[in-house]
Amino acid sequence: MIYGAASAALHAADTRRGPLPELARRDAPVTAKVEVTGDPRLTRPRVRGAQQAPPSVVFTADALRVSAADGAVTTTRTPVLVVVQRTKQLSTWQHLLPSTRIRIAARAGTPLQSTDGIAAVLRVTAGLGPQVVRAPDALQRFAGDLRGGLRAATDGLSPDARALLPGLVVGDTSRVPPDLDDAFRATDLTHLLAVSGSNLTILLVLLIGPPHLSVRAERRGLAPLLGLSLRTTALVGGSVALAFVIVCRPDPSVLRAAACGLITLLAIGTGRRRSLVPALAAAVLVLVLYDPWLARSYGFLLSVLATGALLLLAPRWSAALQRRRVPPRLAELIAAAAAAQAVCAPVIVVLAARVGLVAVPCNLLAELAVAPATVLGFAALATAPLVPPLAKALAWCAGWPTEWIAGVARTGAALPGAELGWPGGWVGALLLVAVTVAGVLVGRRLLRRPWLCVLGVLTLLVAVLRPAPLTRVLTGWPPPGWRAVACDVGQGDGLVFSAGEGTALVVDTGPEPAAIDHCLTDLGVRRIALIVLTHFHADHVSGLPGALRGRSVGAIETTTLPEPPGQAAFVRRTAAAAGVPVIAAAPGERRSVGPLSWQVLWPPVTDPGDPAFSRASFRAVEGPNDASVTLLLRTAGLTFLLLGDLEPVAQQALSAAHPELTAVDVLKVAHHGSGYQDPWLIRRLAPRVALISCGAGNPYGHPAPRTVQALRSQGARVLRTDTDGAVAVLGGRDRLTTTVRNGRRSRGRPTGRRRARAGICAGCSSPCRSP
Repeated sequence: MIYGAASAALHAADTRRGPLPELARRDAPVTAKVEVTGDPRLTRPRVRGAQQAPPSVVFTADALRVSAADGAVTTTRTPVLVVVQRTKQLSTWQHLLPSTRIRIAARAGTPLQSTDGIAAVLRVTAGLGPQVVRAPDALQRFAGDLRGGLRAATDGLSPDARALLPGLVVGDTSRVPPDLDDAFRATDLTHLLAVSGSNLTILLVLLIGPPHLSVRAERRGLAPLLGLSLRTTALVGGSVALAFVIVCRPDPSVLRAAACGLITLLAIGTGRRRSLVPALAAAVLVLVLYDPWLARSYGFLLSVLATGALLLLAPRWSAALQRRRVPPRLAELIAAAAAAQAVCAPVIVVLAARVGLVAVPCNLLAELAVAPATVLGFAALATAPLVPPLAKALAWCAGWPTEWIAGVARTGAALPGAELGWPGGWVGALLLVAVTVAGVLVGRRLLRRPWLCVLGVLTLLVAVLRPAPLTRVLTGWPPPGWRAVACDVGQGDGLVFSAGEGTALVVDTGPEPAAIDHCLTDLGVRRIALIVLTHFHADHVSGLPGALRGRSVGAIETTTLPEPPGQAAFVRRTAAAAGVPVIAAAPGERRSVGPLSWQVLWPPVTDPGDPAFSRASFRAVEGPNDASVTLLLRTAGLTFLLLGDLEPVAQQALSAAHPELTAVDVLKVAHHGSGYQDPWLIRRLAPRVALISCGAGNPYGHPAPRTVQALRSQGARVLRTDTDGAVAVLGGRDRLTTTVRNGRRSRGRPTGRRRARAGICAGCSSPCRSP
């Protein structure tokens, strides 16, 4: 305990050493010489309001020399996090190796938490690339050559195998796309997405045999075939473990596996019997004493818990299954996957507020391919610098099991019930522990009654597959006869219109692929006749991959203004990858699919030579919001007007360009219900139902109270996705009803009771705070 306290105090002192903590509190500019300590990684793009924040390169480092703006220079050794943003040549930063020393000009900032183990965050926002002052050492250059050789060997593989194999073997996830990463998270296979302790375990098993046997176990591995003595076996195994840590980087699970392996090898070298539980305890103790920050690492905690479950719970559960005539190998696999999931699930709940219902079966299926993919991948890694053609052949062989693992993840994540929402935080974790303990106790009795086991499996299958008829009966969603649904996609837009059984028209896809994908899955949409992207802001188009996932799509229609350029290019790339044509909306265009018919009212004609050209309308388009595709849509006698994100000037120009536009049944309020609306258009439309799509707790104040009041003053029932969840519109003109996801049902105003009086003016005088 004394040693632990002393170690923690020393490491905590590192984060307070030197001038950086004070400079970070002042958000001061600095010039620093730093030594890279971790592999640079590229962050995922994030949607912030209407824009998509570009990716950044992030890596840990030690600040060695710090120069402040006042000329003060300090030599120190302080742990920092370097974040490279909005600079050219991000790829050159990604190629930095640990132990490289560079000079950077940055702005110091405080870390998100004082317990992150770093003294400051250094944000680099200018310059072309890193200024290297000392090259990496020989070991890191050798490790970098091996990792680069493996990447080169996988270049000819399929996209999933090319992305996953370097991650599975050496923890190189630089090629893993966001959708594959999401699939692995949804199925709780993230320990396979990057290198884990199991990789080292596989290598050591090849050398010394199964780890649960006694000291003579090495006679079952390669050691006796190579004629190695006990001590030589221990030395070779130790060298393999150390090389593994250097090449794969000292991640928490890698450190835990290496420490356990070294302690086991020490027992072999001294001729003592191996006991893996004490080895695990000793490894945890040594590592936490060496680096107390590991005690706060969720990755390290998950690794230790999973290993402990495999050592303590899995053997007993396997024996219980074998007593019920389950084949031994199958019993071991089921017990291992179930035990690891049982102890890790509460921690995942703390982090993600969800429970993976397909985690155990997906882990079982993936486990079939882990060992061959790992062994062949390491063989390709070892031969890449020496015989590249052989490495390519080995990588090609490893690609088959790797493809299987990726396929399991994607298939499992695509199931409607792959994840179950659960209360987050430690309260949710304790609740899940109680449920798990109760489930284990009940499960012991279920094993004695086969028919109850079958019933339990069928119940789980129903929960995972969620057949539409049964789900509709149990949850009431989607409501029968739905005409349109405003999906709860967060701070963005995503509308779905029924165009027949399993077919829909989709207008905008929201900011995140998962949200629109889940909405379409719940609605049973398998075919999308057309996706209309009203404009290219990220909160309307970034969810496009989710809408395309697993569905046939006829075409994608977009606005005529390709701004912002980056998001317009993103739409074109995503559509091209899916083989879906992209067309531009034409003013006055009329289309119909099934019971749906619609007309494009906006954006206006931009060609001065066109007879329909209007200079006033053309001048109203001042940016992407004003170029939103505006649709007047009809179905089952109902009229919908979808305004996209039109601003007041464009709304006024729309009214002037279409004098025939009168009252509508349902209005999709512009710009998430911001206070920046044209009050006269609201009074002219007098909608029976007003749909506002916005995110809970958004920082823009959407929807504005005055907009909500203006709509209600015209007799509209205002429904919001931030408080009501997904909103469904049902019925027809004579009986318009709405249902929200939480089960509340309302009836719209009957036809003929529209209020045409001059109601309360919205009084919009300033734009909303949205980008």
